[in-house]
Amino acid sequence: YPSGNLAIIIIRGRDQLICIVQEDELKTTKIRALFQSDGRSTCYYPNGAEWINMSIQGGQYLDQAGNRVRRWMWPELSPGPHAPLSPIFVSLNRHVGVRILAQDKIFVSFLAKGRQAKFNMGTKVQVGAGSQPSPARLGEDELLLLAFRIRILQLFDRLRGCINFPSSEQWNKIQPPMYLMTQAVKILELCMAADISDELRSSIKAIVNA
Repeated sequence: YPSGNLAIIIIRGRDQLICIVQEDELKTTKIRALFQSDGRSTCYYPNGAEWINMSIQGGQYLDQAGNRVRRWMWPELSPGPHAPLSPIFVSLNRHVGVRILAQDKIFVSFLAKGRQAKFNMGTKVQVGAGSQPSPARLGEDELLLLAFRIRILQLFDRLRGCINFPSSEQWNKIQPPMYLMTQAVKILELCMAADISDELRSSIKAIVNA
């Protein structure tokens, strides 16, 4: 910073890089953001509350009271129709800003004395069949949201079938797209392994199989 305080630190660990953005303070050295090359990142409000939290699955934007304002999933994890991620920009302080455009386009910009430095902290981390996220990390809200998302896509697909085949005898026999069937199976597998109640597990099963 112009004050001489250290703004950005990059550390190389044994298997990843870690980028730390500090506040412009000498004694407290508050951490304002933390980016890891494994796809995990967190930005913090000045009071220390979480602002943005991202993982290899997606991310969420919180207000200072901890309420979720936005949530998204990276398109690579959710094949098929999906809403594009609207660009997100937050100003950590008057010198450092963070712009989120995609999983591999997460930019940290530093501006001082009329000069700018920009770092791309994004990474292309794919969630493959052999590297599925731990089911325990998904809470009840996340599992329900994923289930309702699949159900909505199923309804859209049936609506398209109804338009293309006006006769109900025809479109009622049409199977959902393979990617929706695969995602429904994955959600049920996550529910079986997650620490949730049997009632919620049954509800999610009913949603995706409706």
